[in-house]
Amino acid sequence: MDRLKIKELPVCERPYEKMSEVGAERLSNAELLAIVIKTGTKSYTAVELAQMVLKLSHDGRLSSLNNLSIEQLMRVKGIGRVKAIQIKAVLEFSKRIATSNGVVRHFIKSAGDVSNLMMEEMRYLKKEMFKAILLDTKNKVMKIESISTGSLNASIVHPREVFSEAVKCGCNSIIFVHNHPSGDPTPSSEDIRTTERLVNAGDILGIKVLDHIVLGDGRYVSLKEQGYI
Repeated sequence: MDRLKIKELPVCERPYEKMSEVGAERLSNAELLAIVIKTGTKSYTAVELAQMVLKLSHDGRLSSLNNLSIEQLMRVKGIGRVKAIQIKAVLEFSKRIATSNGVVRHFIKSAGDVSNLMMEEMRYLKKEMFKAILLDTKNKVMKIESISTGSLNASIVHPREVFSEAVKCGCNSIIFVHNHPSGDPTPSSEDIRTTERLVNAGDILGIKVLDHIVLGDGRYVSLKEQGYI
C-alpha cells in the first residue's frame, strides 16, 4: 500500500494547517518539530522524521535533545546537515528563552531555587561546566555567566575570570553552580578548596558569595548548607 504524503492527509493531521486552526499548544512535540523540519523524504513524512529525532533522547526528556550534536541528529535517515542545523538552532533558542532571557524574572531565595533554574540545562552535560549567577541587592538574577568547562581546579577557575563580569555588572552577590557528569553531586575536595578561595576573593572585592551549588542527575548539594560557606 502506498504511503500518504502529508499534503494527502486530512487537514487535522497536517502540522501547518492544524497549528493555524487550533493553535501551537494543541500540537504534539512531533508535529511542532515537523514544522521546523519542513519537508520529509520519499520514505518518511516530516512528522515521522520528527518522531525519530525525538527518540534520540535517551531518557525521554525534551531537554536532553539540547545535548545532541549536529552529527548525532544527522544519524536519523532523512535529516541532513541543513535540517540538523535548523533543529539545533530552535533547541538553542528555546533553551535561551527558558534560561538566559527569562532570568530577569527569577529571584533566588534558596538552593532549591538555583536547582530549579539550572538543573534541566546542566544535569545531562558530558563535561563539568562552571557558571556564576549574578544577583542584585534584592537577589534578583541579573545574568548567568558561563565561566569554564572542565574539572574544577585552580588554573581553570581563577578569581580573575570568575569575578570579571560580576565587577562589570556591579552585582551585589554571586552564586556559583557546576555539574557533576557522574550524576553524583557530592562535592570533591577540589570543589571545596575552589569555593573557599572564591569566597575569600569575593570578600576582597565586596561581592558576597552566597552559595556554591553542585548539580547531579536530579539532585544537588549546597556547599553553604554543608557549612563550607
